[in-house]
Amino acid sequence: MITDNKQPDANLTDDAKTPPLPLPGDLSQEEDIKRMLRVDHAGETGAVRIYQGQLAVMGKDHPNYDLVKHMLEQEERHLATFNEILPDKGVRPSLLDPLWNVAGFALGTATALMGDKAAMACTEAVEEVIDEHYQEQRNKLQHWKKEPELEKTIAQFQAEELEHKDLAVENGAHETPGYKALHGVIKSGCRAAIWLAKRV
Repeated sequence: MITDNKQPDANLTDDAKTPPLPLPGDLSQEEDIKRMLRVDHAGETGAVRIYQGQLAVMGKDHPNYDLVKHMLEQEERHLATFNEILPDKGVRPSLLDPLWNVAGFALGTATALMGDKAAMACTEAVEEVIDEHYQEQRNKLQHWKKEPELEKTIAQFQAEELEHKDLAVENGAHETPGYKALHGVIKSGCRAAIWLAKRV
């Protein structure tokens, strides 16, 4: 009797071990990685603008100013990293970058004007979507065994996005009036933005 003693790769998530089979018309791995980078750049652009919008409303005397500034500084570092990676990989930014700039700032200012807890609810919703998105990318890169440095970078950024989410919850995100509706709308908007950035 022959047995297979090969152990699964402990570094892969369950999804990465059994990714869907490619279908006709699917992108090549190289093109998919370029799309990942374009979307990540667009997402970090929007995130920077969200926190800039919130800080513009809060002002330096606001009790949450330093917290949001900390998040902004991390997002600015993420964006700077993708600004370096894109030209190195021959990837163009999303053609909708002006939209991400305007929409991000508008979302940040609007939620900050709704109150401290609404601003935190915005952060939680956005970071939940980014976490899911980054995990999907890591699963693919792990399975393909390609771009280990990119996967490591994404893992680091994902951890910092989760830190933002946890901080938002600790600072009252779930206490926002109309939390479920606001949370759902923002998450849907983020997912739509990802869909668009993948294609444009």
